[in-house]
Amino acid sequence: MKPFRSEIRNSPRRPTIKIFLADESLDNRIKKHLEHFKEVELIEIRESMGQNRANENITVFLKDNIDINKMKQSIDSSLWWYFEQDMIDE
Repeated sequence: MKPFRSEIRNSPRRPTIKIFLADESLDNRIKKHLEHFKEVELIEIRESMGQNRANENITVFLKDNIDINKMKQSIDSSLWWYFEQDMIDE
């Protein structure tokens, strides 16, 4: 199983990136890891609604005029690096 999956959500107010972790106990650690991106305005841990397989998700709100597709790629790359380092350290 993959350690995470991410999706772009186009909400009426502003597009967001939702991150669903396989291990929800890491939500706060991943949130802190993502706070280093200067393009991020706000990060929230939210209860998932609908048919998601996860009970919670990390919702990333970007600053205005940021390319959401590029940011998703950057976040995904950073998370893959994070999980690879975590597995090496074990």
